[in-house]
Amino acid sequence: MNLNCVYRNTTYKIMACTSCSTSDGGAPKGCKNNGTCGTDSCNKLTVFDWLSNMSLPNGETPFDCVEIRFKNGRKEFYRNTEKLTLSIGDIVATEASPGHDIGIVTLTGELVKIQMKKKGVNHTSVDVAKIYRKASQRDIDIWSSARDKEEPMKVRARELAISQKLEMKISDIEFQGDGSKATFYYTANDRVDFRLLIKDFAKEFSTRVEMKQVGLRQEAARLGGIGSCGRELCCSTWLTDFRSVNTSAARYQQLSLNPQKLAGQCGKLKCCLNYELDTYMDALKGFPDFDTKLVTEKGDAICQKQDIFKGLMWFAYTNDFANWHVLKIEQVREIIAENKLKNKVASLEDFEIVIDVEPEQHFNNAMGQESLTRFDQPKKKKKSNKKRNAGDNLIVANNSNNSGNNNGNNNNNKRQNNNSNKPNNNSKANNSNDTKPVVARKPIIITKNENKE
Repeated sequence: MNLNCVYRNTTYKIMACTSCSTSDGGAPKGCKNNGTCGTDSCNKLTVFDWLSNMSLPNGETPFDCVEIRFKNGRKEFYRNTEKLTLSIGDIVATEASPGHDIGIVTLTGELVKIQMKKKGVNHTSVDVAKIYRKASQRDIDIWSSARDKEEPMKVRARELAISQKLEMKISDIEFQGDGSKATFYYTANDRVDFRLLIKDFAKEFSTRVEMKQVGLRQEAARLGGIGSCGRELCCSTWLTDFRSVNTSAARYQQLSLNPQKLAGQCGKLKCCLNYELDTYMDALKGFPDFDTKLVTEKGDAICQKQDIFKGLMWFAYTNDFANWHVLKIEQVREIIAENKLKNKVASLEDFEIVIDVEPEQHFNNAMGQESLTRFDQPKKKKKSNKKRNAGDNLIVANNSNNSGNNNGNNNNNKRQNNNSNKPNNNSKANNSNDTKPVVARKPIIITKNENKE
């Protein structure tokens, strides 16, 4: 996306990834590079080089190590032995075993020394791989064609693993820059014997195969996703180290131990449970122990709940757990001090505080505009069908011949018999007025003269 900044009647152009630019209709296209932006402006785990505009002092040589990023945020450190002039976003060919690999420069200068110290890499070691050259167009073409093969290979690799009934999941495939080797990343709960699987992979894909097992959190960091908070996963954007998370972190923060809410995309406990744990631990230092038992004349009381922010504790008698009594931590300490002197307080009611409940605000809607059913059509009332059987007694008689009259009378008799078998809907009305006799309706006869001249 290219942005123009106007400052004091001067326009400054801010360059960024061209794949993220806005389309003709005004909607953003989105990055199509999947983590291989040339400008390194919309990548995950990006480090801001705040020393880029500062020049080195006289006589100082630039740091000879460079940070290079590969697929899905994998970063390695390489030594610039050829004294190449490198900047962020350059595509370089690096040392690999065997052949060479293609990566993108993400950080140069003195900040690389800080990153290497943070990750425990010795910059003076001879084991640091070196950079061969800047990638040529031929190197980039081979690299791009190899990246295009990864998705269909992953589908086929999963089919081969399922056919051998191996309890493993192939999460990702990464080709080396020269296309000579493919690394298969997989997750498994137990040890997996994949010797036959490697032979099938080598025969199917005609390349060198390397299997690498990763954890569930590393898998989520490589693939990325959206968390329950609605934002991108921390492990795929900025979190570089995975610290252990225990259920005690949820207990200290008084969270319900629900695995569905505490687990992240990786199936493990969320890393964000450790973010505010230190604050809760500092606040709990001023609280009495949760297992504290208060001794009163009415009986022993046990803590049921704590409110860290308001400094309140809820206690209930052992013989009456339904009723909770709210106490401040100062009052709890006072009762504990009396109990240490082997003195019993009268009851918790003497120390209980009353919490003012804010009245609920009720809003009256006079116009009815907030009703969800205001656009629904009203239900139509059913019309009473009192004269439902009126048409059953209608008989059409034809005077052209006597047979017509006989047929009409026979039809009339049949309809009357059918009506006599049907239940009478007006039985309740007849039962209410037993004195009135029920009079049968006389049939209406309509004559039609066909021989009229």
